[in-house]
Amino acid sequence: MITITKCQICNNKVFEPLFSTKDYFFTGETFSVSQCAECGFVFTNPIPDKDKISEYYKTDKYLSHDTSGNGLMGNLYKVIRGFNLKNKSRLISKYKAKGRILDIGSGTGEFLNYMKKKQYEVMGIEPEQKARDFAIDNYGLDIKDGSFITKLPDKKFDLISMWHVLEHVYDINSRLKQIYELLYKDGFLINALPMIDSPDSKKFGKYWAGLDVPRHLHHFSSSTFGLLAQNNGFDIIDKYPMKFDAYFLSLLSHQAKKNMLAPIRGFFDGFIANLLADKNKNYSSMIFVLKKV
Repeated sequence: MITITKCQICNNKVFEPLFSTKDYFFTGETFSVSQCAECGFVFTNPIPDKDKISEYYKTDKYLSHDTSGNGLMGNLYKVIRGFNLKNKSRLISKYKAKGRILDIGSGTGEFLNYMKKKQYEVMGIEPEQKARDFAIDNYGLDIKDGSFITKLPDKKFDLISMWHVLEHVYDINSRLKQIYELLYKDGFLINALPMIDSPDSKKFGKYWAGLDVPRHLHHFSSSTFGLLAQNNGFDIIDKYPMKFDAYFLSLLSHQAKKNMLAPIRGFFDGFIANLLADKNKNYSSMIFVLKKV
């Protein structure tokens, strides 16, 4: 295990323990969550070694890497993904009607395949081999392994996307610096994140599925992500909600609590979470649009 000794956002070394929670999704192991006493950044601490973290993804329940799409959750995920693909495409077309897209953490490739059909030039980065091979074999996509991002200094992109990926990245500053260099001057970064300050996170606490320890190393709020973006040369120019996530995460959170009425309660609490979030725009998940300063 790696013990975090310095905040990745403000470099402060004083942390406050928040709570312990479990990997309710897969292993049942217990992990601790801390908060920086200076900037309020929340993170899992300690975290698995880099050479061990892949073990926590080796389950068919990890839906962004699942190539079968079977079962209730798999089929529900596919329906939601279909809506999200259309929404993502519409969003991207607002900023770039054409051009080169790099998707970091491209999973099984559905997003890039959708954008390829929209006549964008696409490339993906995906560390997990099974998901990467599926995207290549089924969609004919150009998907590279995780280390390839360091081999792209001569490539430039009009838009780089990360859909629920940055929370998995060990060195978030290095990743944003890489993205900064890979973008054209007028390029955009589209980054989607679960929000630790959302109403559903506050309701479920340590049971909130958006924590997803230890796969989620970091737990962002709008303010802490704003600080991180600013530190690495980006301005946040727009924000958008991902309202489906409130329903999905509420369902999983009730399952973690072993609630027999999880589907019903999940739908109800997802609706309430979105209703509450309308006031402060602190939805379960948010899409941030960034430009280079």
